Amino acid sequence: MPRKKQKLPLPPVAVLPEGAQQWLDQVVTGPMTAGAVEGVMRGIKKALIERALQAELSHHLGYAEGEAKPEELDNQRNGTSGKTVLTDDGPLRIDIPRDRAGQFAPQLIGKHERRFTGFDDKIIAMYARGMSVREIQAFLLQMYNTEVSPDFISQVTAAVMDEVLQWQSRPLEAVYPVVFFDALRVKIREDAVVRSKAVFLALGVRADGSREILGLWIEQTEGAKFWLKVFNDLKLRGCEDILIAVTDGLKGMAEALEAVYPHTTLQTCIVHLLRNSLGYASARDRKGLADALKPIYQAVSAEAAEAALEAFAEGEWGQRFPTITLSWRRAWAQVIPFFAFPPEVRRVIYTTNAIESLNARVRKIIKTRGHFPTDEAATKLIWLALRNITAEWKKPMLNWKPAMNQFAILYTDRFIPAMAR
Repeated sequence: MPRKKQKLPLPPVAVLPEGAQQWLDQVVTGPMTAGAVEGVMRGIKKALIERALQAELSHHLGYAEGEAKPEELDNQRNGTSGKTVLTDDGPLRIDIPRDRAGQFAPQLIGKHERRFTGFDDKIIAMYARGMSVREIQAFLLQMYNTEVSPDFISQVTAAVMDEVLQWQSRPLEAVYPVVFFDALRVKIREDAVVRSKAVFLALGVRADGSREILGLWIEQTEGAKFWLKVFNDLKLRGCEDILIAVTDGLKGMAEALEAVYPHTTLQTCIVHLLRNSLGYASARDRKGLADALKPIYQAVSAEAAEAALEAFAEGEWGQRFPTITLSWRRAWAQVIPFFAFPPEVRRVIYTTNAIESLNARVRKIIKTRGHFPTDEAATKLIWLALRNITAEWKKPMLNWKPAMNQFAILYTDRFIPAMAR
């Protein structure tokens, strides 16, 4: 059945202020070129900014422009000073009003500021889509005839780190029914050497099915010590309980999870095990091998799954590919929790695809970078990419409603209070 196209909401209707129509009749007396329209718009922006600044000065002094200065007031207007500011459609020369006492500090364009609202956002938006500093510099010059230095662009994007730090330390939900953990690799310069480092992400699913990136951490090697730091960080930020942690065999996680969240079930990604298993076979053998593995992960219980694994090991495929049996047995402690759950919960936790698809989108954005100069530079771009991606998340996680009812039965005391929040 074809999917029904979703209707996009109509943009709000622009309402002209009273008297604007008469002004337009005076300005638009015939056909206009695009350049002429742009010139008029820039003139309007200049006039509007200067009028707003005059209003700020009037509020500061306590009397309006054109009115007589109150006798008891020592301060008064003292002309204007010219200033060029960078706007989202190019440089704009404006006249900043002054007061005689030098006490006036405008808010719209502060002292020493050279950029107007919107210009920084445009630079950050381009940076978040993977454009390098040099590419942004060339784009601004070509589109807006605005020449800025690479250092200037770096300063604008550096301001993002304040937001990153706030995000990384923000309070979390007390309970997350499911948290997916995964990593992607990036190249970062360290001590004059480019090293491959892992960026670890945690994707939490709230009780209502909505998703949230809990944090990102950069580390060269993983292990129990690293994961202990991650879990303690989550706990300090208010996450008291995780019902199920789903991962692809990340080293040291089991030990650290036991220390910080001892009641959490650690579940390995079944799909990863299957992919790794099929990687041992040629293309023509993969369908047969996949069919032979189905009885293991589709078993109704852990005992039935173990029997199916033994049957696989003794059968034709197990004899041809003994390494597959060994890989399943190595991960068996994190596989068997899967079989204790009903089908509704299994559909949610059998794969880390939810976080892998997120990582895939991040990789598209960072792939144009050969390497990052620092951990901070990598964190900044990845966080901006995540912010753009998660802004699109409007619906609960797929298959969540049936699973939610099962969570309420399986984890009554731990799950139901989370639903009430």
